[in-house]
Amino acid sequence: MSLALYRKYRSKSLDEIIGQGHITDILAKSIKQGKFSHAYLLTGPRGVGKTSVARILAREINKLEYNEESGHLDIIEIDGASNNGVEHIRELREKALIAPAMAQKKIYIIDEVHMLSSSAFNALLKTLEEPPEHVVFILATTDLHKVPATIISRTQRYTFRLVPIDEIKKHLKYIADKESINISDEALELIAEYGDGSFRDSISLLDQLSNLAGKNSGITPEMIEESLGIAPKKLVNSFYDALNKNDISEITKLIGDASKQGVDFVSLSKQLITKLVEDAPNNPSNLSLIDKLLEVSSSNYPNLKLLSVIGTFIASRSDEIVTHNKKPKISLLEVSKKQPEIKSSEIELNSKPKSRVKTSKTVLKLDWQTLVEYIKSNHIALYSVIAKCSHDVTDDELVLYCSNNFYKKKLDDAKYRLLLNKSLSKCGFGTMNITTVPSSKPIEDSKIASIADIMGGGEIVEI
Repeated sequence: MSLALYRKYRSKSLDEIIGQGHITDILAKSIKQGKFSHAYLLTGPRGVGKTSVARILAREINKLEYNEESGHLDIIEIDGASNNGVEHIRELREKALIAPAMAQKKIYIIDEVHMLSSSAFNALLKTLEEPPEHVVFILATTDLHKVPATIISRTQRYTFRLVPIDEIKKHLKYIADKESINISDEALELIAEYGDGSFRDSISLLDQLSNLAGKNSGITPEMIEESLGIAPKKLVNSFYDALNKNDISEITKLIGDASKQGVDFVSLSKQLITKLVEDAPNNPSNLSLIDKLLEVSSSNYPNLKLLSVIGTFIASRSDEIVTHNKKPKISLLEVSKKQPEIKSSEIELNSKPKSRVKTSKTVLKLDWQTLVEYIKSNHIALYSVIAKCSHDVTDDELVLYCSNNFYKKKLDDAKYRLLLNKSLSKCGFGTMNITTVPSSKPIEDSKIASIADIMGGGEIVEI
C-alpha cells in the first residue's frame, strides 16, 4: 500500500521544514549548544509543520535518526482529543517518573493539547511546575486561546505561520516532478491558493487530483475548479464587474449560472473577498462589503445570502449617489423646444440672474481630452470619477466641477489627488492648484442660465 504524499514527503530534519525559519533556526541553535527546555508549546494553523517539528525535535534531543515508520520507546505521542481526561494525565505523570529505557530523555508529545479538560490541565500543571530531570514535554495546538495561561507561562512558546503561496507552489512542483505528475503552473498556483497556507492540505489536494488526471492532459485549472466547486476566474471577474456597475440584474443572472455549474457559493464568496482586497487601491469603498460576505459561509442558503448581501450593498450605494445628486440635468434641445424665447430686458427685470459670465483671465494650455485619455489608460478608478466632471482653467488653477459631494470627496482623497497631479505632470501640464466644487459647472450663456434659474437649477448636457 503506497503512502499518502503528505506522509511520504514529510520533513525529516529541521533543515527541511519550509516557511518556519524563525522557529527552526532557534531550535537548531539550542540543539547544537545542548540547551533544552523542559516544555515546548508549538502553536499555529493546521498543516504548517507543528507535528513534524515536534517529532524531529524529540529525536534531535535524543540524538536519534528520524524514522517515520517506527516509533521509539522513550518518545511517546499522545492525542489530546482522545486522551483528555484527568485519569489519562495522572497515568502520564506516574509513568513520567520512570527513567527512560534507552534514550537520554523521555519525551511526551501531546498533540491538540487544547482538547484536555480543565481537571486534566490542572493535573498536567503540577508536572510542568516540577518536572523530572529526564522528561521533556512538547505540546502542540491550533487553538492557543483554549490553553490556560498557567500552562503557557511554563513553556517555551513557538508560533508557526501560514506558509507563503510561492513557497507552497515551489514545493508542490518539486513533489510533482518526483512523482511524474503532469501539472501546469497555473494549476499549481490554484492548488497553493486553495490550500490556505497549509502544506498538508495542499499536498493532499495534489495527491487527490493526481488520481483523476489523464496521462496526456494532466492536472488543469479547469479540473481543479470542477472537482472543488471553485468558481472559474472568468465568473468571479464577471461578478466583480457587475458589482462595480451596480448591475443587480446581471448579479442575479450570474448567481443562477453559478448554481447550474454547481459552484460552491462559500468558495465564491471567499474568491470575491480576495478580489476586493486585491483591487482595494482602486476601489477602497468596496471593502465595506467584506464583513457581509463573510456571513455567507454561516448561512443555510449561501446562494440567497450572497444575492442579498450584494443587492443590499448596491442599493445603499445607489441611494448615496442619488442623495448627493439632486439637481436636474437640462438638455439644450429640451430648452429650445419647450421654453419660449425670453427677451434680455425680461431676464434682467424678472429673474435677476447672478453673474455667470466669467471675466477674461489667462487660460493655460491644458488639453482636457488628452488628460482624460491618459487617466483612462493608466488610472481607471480615477477615470470613473473624472469622466463625470466638468472643468475650468484660470491662471494656474484647475477647477473641477464634481456635480455632488460624493465625487468631490473622491477627488479630495489624498490617493486620487496624488494620481491627478502625477497625470498632469506626465501629460506635460506641470503643477497646478486643484479646486473641487460639489456642483455643476456654471452656465456661461446668460439666456440659458436664466432659463435654468427659472427651472430651479441644472446643468448643460451634450446630446
